[in-house]
Amino acid sequence: MLLVSTPVSMVMLGVLAMIGGGRITTAAVVLGMLGGLSQALGIWWFYAAMAAGPISVVSPLAAVVDASVPVCVGRVLGERPGLLASAGIAVALGAVVLISWHAGDDAVKRQALTRGVIWLTIASGVALGLNFVFLDRTPSDAGLWPLLFARGAATILVVAVAAMSRNLRVPTGKPLRLALLIALLDTAANVTMLFALQLSLLSLASVLISLYPAATVILAVAVLRERVRPRQVAGMVLAAVAVAMITG
Repeated sequence: MLLVSTPVSMVMLGVLAMIGGGRITTAAVVLGMLGGLSQALGIWWFYAAMAAGPISVVSPLAAVVDASVPVCVGRVLGERPGLLASAGIAVALGAVVLISWHAGDDAVKRQALTRGVIWLTIASGVALGLNFVFLDRTPSDAGLWPLLFARGAATILVVAVAAMSRNLRVPTGKPLRLALLIALLDTAANVTMLFALQLSLLSLASVLISLYPAATVILAVAVLRERVRPRQVAGMVLAAVAVAMITG
């Protein structure tokens, strides 16, 4: 799926970047590539941690680290959100944990939480959080070019990993159509994410973006008819409260 969605998204972003214009600078290239590599590595390590350890621990721990990294970096860079927004950040972190907390099945529960799994989980959260930081620091006059370089770096990494793991094959039929749809959604998400980071404080925009699991849960209920757990409902309520506090 990634072998299709990642390069196709790169092509879409390239077209949008040429239409939108902007200056291609060293900072745009370097920060964009670092953002793409950190995002790709973060997702890779996250899936590896979930495969080796209990999802009920890995998922919320990675989510809270992911959301906390840009908040901490923002504080170091001198960002000082208002009292209401700061409280909203705390509420949002709690919401992220509740929404992404999976109970798991019996086989998952029996998986051990080893030191390696913990480090993989933390590393994935840090890498995904740094993706926000790198994109936030890209020049505002660079347009969408940083996203193109980010997706280009991610494409190279995905192809290399697929080749080394003997998974260098493209899906066909319905999986291929879904991969193309994913590429379109991924492109739209990255464009809006970049604008949100550039137009707001890193600590605020990154936390709001990190609430995306709420949309995943809602779609899982509406499309896949999955059952929502009480903790996830509580998390989505907290997410709505957090959004109101931060945007207020």
